[in-house]
Amino acid sequence: MTDEPRGRRKLPLPHHTVEGAATAPPLLLGPSLGTSTALWDAVAPELSTTHRVVRWDLPGHGRSPADLIGPGATVADLAGLVLALADSLGIDRFAYAGVSLGGAVGLQLAARHPDRVTGLAVICSSAHFGGAAPWRERAALARREGLAGIAESAPERWFTPGFTVPALVADLRAADPGAYAACCDALAAYDMRDALASIVAPTLVVAGRADPATPPAHAREIADAVPGASLTELANASHLAPAERPDAVAAALRAHFTGPPANGTAVRRAVLGDAHVDRAQARTTPFTARFQDFISRYAWGEIWTDPTLARRERSMITMTALVAHGHLDELAMHVRAARGIGLTPEEIGAVLLQTAVYCGVPAANAAFAVAERVLAEEAGA
Repeated sequence: MTDEPRGRRKLPLPHHTVEGAATAPPLLLGPSLGTSTALWDAVAPELSTTHRVVRWDLPGHGRSPADLIGPGATVADLAGLVLALADSLGIDRFAYAGVSLGGAVGLQLAARHPDRVTGLAVICSSAHFGGAAPWRERAALARREGLAGIAESAPERWFTPGFTVPALVADLRAADPGAYAACCDALAAYDMRDALASIVAPTLVVAGRADPATPPAHAREIADAVPGASLTELANASHLAPAERPDAVAAALRAHFTGPPANGTAVRRAVLGDAHVDRAQARTTPFTARFQDFISRYAWGEIWTDPTLARRERSMITMTALVAHGHLDELAMHVRAARGIGLTPEEIGAVLLQTAVYCGVPAANAAFAVAERVLAEEAGA
C-alpha cells in the first residue's frame, strides 16, 4: 500500500473497470440510469483492442458508493466525478461515449471542458429529457417506495418487445434508491440545448429507432446543433442499444473513434502496382468478389496502412512469411513490390539469406530462384 502525500485527501470515486493497453488512447464509457458497467459487457472488449477502456458506475449503482451525490444533484456534479476519476488514472484527455444519462454527462464534459474531450459519442440520449416534472415524480417514487416497481416496468422502456437482459434489470433493483433519486434530480435540472453549438469535439450521435425514452428526434436535435456531428439510427434497437445491438454499436464507435479504414485499393496499387491490381480485378467473379473486398479492406486498408511499421519493413516481413510457407507465386509478386517500394536487390538477397537460417535451406533455395528470375526480368525490361 502506498501512503497518500501529506495534505492530500483521497476523494471517493465512482467504481470503475479498466480494459486494454495502458498506452492505448483512453476511452471512457458512461452508463444509463439504473444500469451498471455491465451495460457495456458486449461492446467494451471489442473497443479495448484499440483503446484503454474505462467503464464507470453511477453513484449508488453497481459498486459505486451511494453518497457520491445527494438530493438536488446535477449532471455537472456527475461530470465532475468523471473528471476526478480520469485524474486519478492519470488521464488528461480522453474520448467519451455514454448512454442516456451517461450521454448527458458526455455533452456536459464536451461543452464545459473542451480541453479534456478528444471525441464524443452520445447514445440513446438527449440534450433535455422531457422537462423536470416527470423526473421529480420518479425521484419521489424512488425515495418513497424504492426501486422494485420502477424495475418491473424497465424492460418496456429499455428494450424492444421480446428482448431483455435480466442482469441489467437486476442491477436496477439492486441500486440505491436515494442515489437513483439524486440522478433523477440531475435529469430534472438538465438542459444542454443552448450549449450544443459550442461543442468542438468530433461527435457521433446514435439513436435506437424503437427508443421510447429518447426517441430519434432527440438524437437529430443534437446532431443538427453540434457542429460537424454525424447521426446513426439503429433499427431493432430501443433505449439500451449497447445491450440490444452490441455489434452495431461497437462498429459505429470504432469507426468514429479510430476513423474509417484507409483506401485499401489505393494502398494495394501503391505497393503491388496498377498492372497487378488491374489483372486481379479483371479476374474477379461473383464467387471471389467478397474475398477481393476482404483483401482490400483488411490486408491493405488496415494492416499495410498501420504506421507502426514502414512499408519497407512490412515488405521484408511479408517475403519471409511467404518463403516460410512456400508460397512462391506470391513471393514473386512481393519481390516486384519490394523493388517498387525501394528495396535494393542486395537487401532482398539479405532477407532471403536470413530465411535460410530460420525457414530452412531448401525453402531459401527455391526463394532465391524465384527472386533471381524476377530481378532478371526487371533488369531486362
